[in-house]
Amino acid sequence: MPDSAPATPEAVEASDVAQADGTDPVDAGDADAAPATAAAAAKPTESPAATAARLAEFFPALFAGPAKPFKLRIQVDIQERAPGVFSKQALSAYFRRHTGTTSYLMAVSKGKQRFDLDGQPAGELSDEHRQLATDELARRRTTVNAKREAEGAKLELEVQQRRNRAALLRDFETTKLTTANFCALKGLPVEALDGLLALAREDAKEDALRPRRPEGVRGDGPRPEGRGPGRGDGRNGPRDAARNGPGQGPRGPRPEGDRAPREGQGKRPPRRP
Repeated sequence: MPDSAPATPEAVEASDVAQADGTDPVDAGDADAAPATAAAAAKPTESPAATAARLAEFFPALFAGPAKPFKLRIQVDIQERAPGVFSKQALSAYFRRHTGTTSYLMAVSKGKQRFDLDGQPAGELSDEHRQLATDELARRRTTVNAKREAEGAKLELEVQQRRNRAALLRDFETTKLTTANFCALKGLPVEALDGLLALAREDAKEDALRPRRPEGVRGDGPRPEGRGPGRGDGRNGPRDAARNGPGQGPRGPRPEGDRAPREGQGKRPPRRP
């Protein structure tokens, strides 16, 4: 599942995310805890992506690099360090989204420390929070694998149906049976035949438009430059032709008298009358 998927489990939101995104520790009416100005409250809520960019600009040690587990009540720290810059609604939307990403869950499942706005350790991660993140990652992997298997089975079924339609079209175009007898032989309702044949013809048109590899072209590409032709055309190509002369093979004929007769061989004696 991509990192942007906001599928945080309820358990993670209750324990880890709720305190990180400021939904429980911040009181909107408490001016000391959350010193948001009237100008910030009047701003339209930014998208989580825009808030992420601004957080990375103000606090790059925590937000600009790889995902890190956030210090609890981090939203209070942001409001104190950058008063009036981020609205509570924008921060809450960002944290709800970011703490549900796969990258953040992986950081929580493998981490031991939480980090503050300066990228410094700020408290240990509890075993409970690590286990919650690990369980959610396992659930997502199971979901992704199940989805891939379903898509593979669907694709395989579509390919088989396409082949069946092509075979049905070939048989129909060559049969001498009546339509009723042909459908009875194939186990098809008569009213379904025309639709299947139309689909098969559309499949054939699509197949005809697909580019095909030209005949005679091997998959390993052309022969490298400088290499002569293969067997049958002279093993060493033009080099042998230049050495042996025109009209001769790769090795040329042997000179006369070069071959000595074997022992016991020679001229045959004349036949007896």
